[in-house]
Amino acid sequence: MSAKYHPGEIEVQERAGVRGMAERVGNGIHPVIPPAAREFLEEQPMVVVGSVGSDGRVWASMLAGEPGFARALDERTVMIDAAPVPGDPLAENLAAGVTAVGVIAIDLASRRRMRLNGKAEGRSDGIRVSAEQVYANCPKYIQAREWEKVAHDPGAGRRNVRRGGTLTDEQRRRISQADTFFVASARPGHGADASHRGGQPGFVRFLDDDTLEFPDYSGNTMFNTLGNIAANPDAGLLFVDFERGGTLQLAGEAKVVWGPERAARFVGAERVVEFRVDEVVEIGDALPLRWRFKGYSPFNPA
Repeated sequence: MSAKYHPGEIEVQERAGVRGMAERVGNGIHPVIPPAAREFLEEQPMVVVGSVGSDGRVWASMLAGEPGFARALDERTVMIDAAPVPGDPLAENLAAGVTAVGVIAIDLASRRRMRLNGKAEGRSDGIRVSAEQVYANCPKYIQAREWEKVAHDPGAGRRNVRRGGTLTDEQRRRISQADTFFVASARPGHGADASHRGGQPGFVRFLDDDTLEFPDYSGNTMFNTLGNIAANPDAGLLFVDFERGGTLQLAGEAKVVWGPERAARFVGAERVVEFRVDEVVEIGDALPLRWRFKGYSPFNPA
């Protein structure tokens, strides 16, 4: 049994025919936070956090602040000086006690990212994360965007929270036009994970009003997200309104579709992930950041 991966990840790696490569790539997984990762983290104005609720639902959330708001206290501990915006399920998940989380710090402008998985505890001074796995990811499929901070009322999100069990027409439109989203997944007993997905606008498509699909392109062969989904279908998606600072969070069930006929519907796809929406949280003006679009990733399938 691999010390780097859980059985769900190994199952997907074997089915994709990349098991040996995954073991080699897995040598980049660290149990501590390397100096370069610590420096990178402290430069970022936002992180995405994947967490699991007491009901088993998985959510992806974004936290933001001045660069340095997320920083390594030592080689195993990260402190995030931010609280979830009112209405974000992350607040309730943290209130339940120490919980598994996946954190991704991503610099859209330079197309760099790092992931940190571990345990989190909500405290009066922020969120304390104990690292268990830390590793970098490749720059593929990241659309370049430059951020700027704007005047922001933290209470505005409280006034602009919309919850539901189905998507509205406007929410479907936004998702269908997205070029970026974040996905959270979890394997009970093995922790949570947060990851990035990107492509040309339209790479997320609807099968019906509350079921969508998106392509899985060639990546780092680790299959952390798909491995979690293979073991546990609960997952969460986060779509960010980069121009207005709003967030759209979806919780539901995902499955990996291996049929080549489904993958053939997307240029460059190796397989497809199908996601059924069970719960929706939309928060307007959730973030104190705005992003200017600078260009699509050269890796995006045309």
